[in-house]
Amino acid sequence: MKTYRKELFFQLPTRRGLRNITRDVQNAITESGIQEGLVLVNAMHITASVFINDDESGLHQDFERWLEGLAPEKPYSQYAHNTYEDNADGHLKRSVMGREVVCAVTEGELDFGPWEQIFYYEFDGKRNKRVLIKIIGA
Repeated sequence: MKTYRKELFFQLPTRRGLRNITRDVQNAITESGIQEGLVLVNAMHITASVFINDDESGLHQDFERWLEGLAPEKPYSQYAHNTYEDNADGHLKRSVMGREVVCAVTEGELDFGPWEQIFYYEFDGKRNKRVLIKIIGA
């Protein structure tokens, strides 16, 4: 069995943002040489998420509206966490959207359904963040 590790680095220019990282993950699989196995992709920051869904702009707007309804950014004073930082809403949004995904690798490719894509979702941007890709297999 082989393992491969790679990090992706992000600095989104806005507080919140969504980025399709499917191609980055597939590139890491290709670099690894692993043909059969699993790939773990996880956000290395508590105010960011990695998840799988459809790459459709209306759906992305729906996520933003829905998450803002669940945990609105403002007023900052509504959160006990916001004594030093103003990112409590980002922690809550990450709890809903999840930390990581694990995907099958078959014949050197992500083994996905027809519309599945991997996304990085930033909830407290404008600073350096990273995502871990860990691949195991043969």
